[in-house]
Amino acid sequence: MLADVIDLLVCPLCTAKIHLEGGSVRCGSGHSFDVARQGYVNMLTRPAGTADTPGMVAARARFLDAGHYAPLARRLTRLCAGAEVVADAGAGTGHYLAAALGDGAVGIALDVSKHALRRAARAHPRVGAVVADVWRPLPVGDARVDVLLNVFAPRNAPEFARVLRPGGTLVVVTPGPGHLRPLVERLGLLSVDEDKERRLEESLGGAFTREGEETEEFTLSLGHEEAGAVVGMGPSAWHTRPEELAARIGDLPDPVEVTASFRVSRWTART
Repeated sequence: MLADVIDLLVCPLCTAKIHLEGGSVRCGSGHSFDVARQGYVNMLTRPAGTADTPGMVAARARFLDAGHYAPLARRLTRLCAGAEVVADAGAGTGHYLAAALGDGAVGIALDVSKHALRRAARAHPRVGAVVADVWRPLPVGDARVDVLLNVFAPRNAPEFARVLRPGGTLVVVTPGPGHLRPLVERLGLLSVDEDKERRLEESLGGAFTREGEETEEFTLSLGHEEAGAVVGMGPSAWHTRPEELAARIGDLPDPVEVTASFRVSRWTART
């Protein structure tokens, strides 16, 4: 709930402390942000870029809630062990954040999609959900976060370093080179950029030091509906016509064996 994390948040306009007042969040300077009936607060200060659509969010919820990526969730849970405050920049439905919270820990779900945060606000009783743009200053106080998750999401290194406490950890998950094969080839999906690791180092290397990297890879057996969900929840959903995608999925074996491949890297802020 927002009440569990309100002391960790700041006004995105003036960085003053904020408090809950009725159905809104307010700061001492008079700035006010409405709390939606679903429990999230919208703290965008200007229109943001592309956000996940209701269809993409629904597909993600179906697929993740079915446990298909449970090995990745368990790995993130281990990496967050002992953390009192966990934030997720690009939290989506809050699936990984909810799994990562240990006893007594609180979580801050940050995402630009209000459709996703409607679910994130209900993902765990100690998660507060905030609509925010990762490319703008985050509405989180300085040095308040123990572990910051970033799963298949954009990265803002200066802001990530600012909100992490000294010694805190940034955990970044990116797709491995074999992720979602053979669906990528058979369905004409967007493939993993060969320069992704170089760009990750460039985006974080100035503010962070890489402390380690692990690979999580496993095989999934997916029916046609599940294959459609994993495609529909990702960036290929923006680039493939639904009727064309459905026809290609219909030509797949049922079930189809699919590789899930993730790179999980750990970073600490440079001092």
